Amino acid sequence: MTTPSLEQLRNKLNIINHHLLELLSDRARVVQEIGDVKENQGTPKFDPVREKEMLSELVAANKGPFDDKTIQHLFKQIFQASLNLQESEHKKHLLVSRNKQKEDTVVHIGDVAVGGSKPLMIAGPCSVESYKQVRLVAKAIKDTGISVMRGGAFKPRTSPYDFQGLGIEGLKILKEVAGEFGLKTISEIVDPRHIELASEYIDVIQIGARNMQNFELLKAAGEVRTPILLKRGLAATIDEFLHAAEYIVSRGNTQVMLIERGIRTYEKATRNTLDISAVPILKQESHLPVLVDVTHSTGRKDILVPCAKAALAAGADGIMVEVHPDPATALSDAAQQLNIDEFNRFYSGVKESGLL
Repeated sequence: MTTPSLEQLRNKLNIINHHLLELLSDRARVVQEIGDVKENQGTPKFDPVREKEMLSELVAANKGPFDDKTIQHLFKQIFQASLNLQESEHKKHLLVSRNKQKEDTVVHIGDVAVGGSKPLMIAGPCSVESYKQVRLVAKAIKDTGISVMRGGAFKPRTSPYDFQGLGIEGLKILKEVAGEFGLKTISEIVDPRHIELASEYIDVIQIGARNMQNFELLKAAGEVRTPILLKRGLAATIDEFLHAAEYIVSRGNTQVMLIERGIRTYEKATRNTLDISAVPILKQESHLPVLVDVTHSTGRKDILVPCAKAALAAGADGIMVEVHPDPATALSDAAQQLNIDEFNRFYSGVKESGLL
């Protein structure tokens, strides 16, 4: 019997490689179909019991020359690649995905466009404390040409003993002051029951970092047509952030804006760690507008200007910053809020960059 030459063996191996590729491709297509079925059923993509069963069957059928451990390792790699494929296909089908919609979504807050060619500045107090306080801030930001004001009426706080906000009374103050100065308003809502009511008083409903995965609140936000500003959670991945937005959009409210507000890391030099990389990633992965809250992400007045510039240079559609007439007496986040003079210097510094 003639021993095959090296070249003949290599040619045989090439043929087997192509057969393996065809089989792997066939397997991948079945995996995609399984992924679609699981998606419709709401079933988790990863099934450890099923994986264990398949590995046991393969080991039982193994006749060598690979040992059982090697067979398990090889097929675990194939299983992982299959799971990655299912997750990748799932992300492509998300309503918030850039693959689903190529053009940028522009959110309209009345006559103010967010996500268009010109970034915007949003400013206002952390908490609505009084009519006088809000009016002083409103006049200051209106004088600079800013048209969107933030102000917290409901304040989810770490401690139950901290100021929790004025609630509905705070929303009424925002509406009254905004009407006087012709401003659009943003305020956080924490209870699904208040979503529809809030739409009567404010122009944008904010869902805060601590409520990013409050799914009942997200669903309620999807039922109205008021624009939503969704903040990234304290330790949320970008994937989790986008899925939170999907909850809202999938219910019919397409007017959703994302806002990066820093994530919790071991770093203590800033209040949180501003994830600048999230801005271009979110812009690539999603068609929704992306803003950056420089106040909560840094907690430091001295670096707000460079951080705002960095955010805009990275492609952010807007910046949010906190302003208070007298930060020392503020009922929440006193140390990080700008007074009116500081805000004017901050705004001028950011505008000088030509990015705003």
